[in-house]
Amino acid sequence: MTHSIPKNRPQDQKDYSSLTNRRFGVALAGFMLVAMAAIADMLIGPSFLNVFDVLAALIDADGAGDPMAVVIVHDIRLPMTLTGLIVGASLGIGGALMQTILGNPLASPYTLGFSAAAGLGASIAILTGFSLGPLSAFSVPVAAFSTASLAAILVLGLSWRRGMSAEVMVLAGIATLFLFQSLQSLIQYMAAPEILQEIVFWVFGSLLKAGWTSVRVSGSILILGCLLILPNLWHLTALRLGEARAASLGVKVKPLRLRVFAIVALLTAGAVSFVGTIGFIGLVAPHIARMLVGEDQRLLLPLSGVAGAGIMIGASIASKLIAPGAVVPIGIVTAIIGVPFLFGLILKQRRAYW
Repeated sequence: MTHSIPKNRPQDQKDYSSLTNRRFGVALAGFMLVAMAAIADMLIGPSFLNVFDVLAALIDADGAGDPMAVVIVHDIRLPMTLTGLIVGASLGIGGALMQTILGNPLASPYTLGFSAAAGLGASIAILTGFSLGPLSAFSVPVAAFSTASLAAILVLGLSWRRGMSAEVMVLAGIATLFLFQSLQSLIQYMAAPEILQEIVFWVFGSLLKAGWTSVRVSGSILILGCLLILPNLWHLTALRLGEARAASLGVKVKPLRLRVFAIVALLTAGAVSFVGTIGFIGLVAPHIARMLVGEDQRLLLPLSGVAGAGIMIGASIASKLIAPGAVVPIGIVTAIIGVPFLFGLILKQRRAYW
């Protein structure tokens, strides 16, 4: 008895190439939409600027255009917008990585305690007046970065003792979240009213603290994290097939989880240390990307970053429009729009990914 050889392989390859090209097109369209949203974000503010003023200031900062527009765009609005893009991208990519290595749709840098830990570090620095002397501008960000790193070490330590399983990592992360949130609440209870106001403003999250320093530092960390994750894209895609199947394909699951977890901790600490606690982006952005391009990490991670940046910029625009003349903390806006947006994704999702 003979077996015929399937003759549809070239067609399968053609279909796969066509699908991949469509997904690349979706990613490119998303990038263009975010770029337009970034321009819109720079247009909105107390000082009215039209699109031509902003574009002229971006193209030639030393030109013969309106010097006031150049100062507003380059010294205030552009750093805030770039920081928002970087923070959103970092949290979006971090959320996608966490959901992939843990196989949990609720995993994100926020739900695993990293953001809460950063808030605790900032609160301690503000309460105690911690200062780095000549580098005093970095005092609160360094404290936030340090405690976020401490939270990652704590979760990793607990998980390592129990074999780096996904379930243990999730439980350890949730326990860490509640621990740091309770400690932060204790500090807020002990703080004087004027100190409490400063702590609450930081914890809510705001791009008003952004500057060229935050762009350079957070941007460098984002680039570093992306470079570190590049060699593991195929392994992460294989892991979405299941831990047992990934292991049968040669993927060393436990070392992969350890490496990716450390990268996520780095991305999260770099993102929130300058702008404060930002929630829901790391949870929602990967789901948007997954619905559009599937599980191929070559497309999922970049589009998660684009979606995270888009949500962050959208929240920045909304924070300026809600109360004209004032800026609502962006962390509040992301929470307000994040919850119904997540509900919408759940209701409209046509197929299960988990």
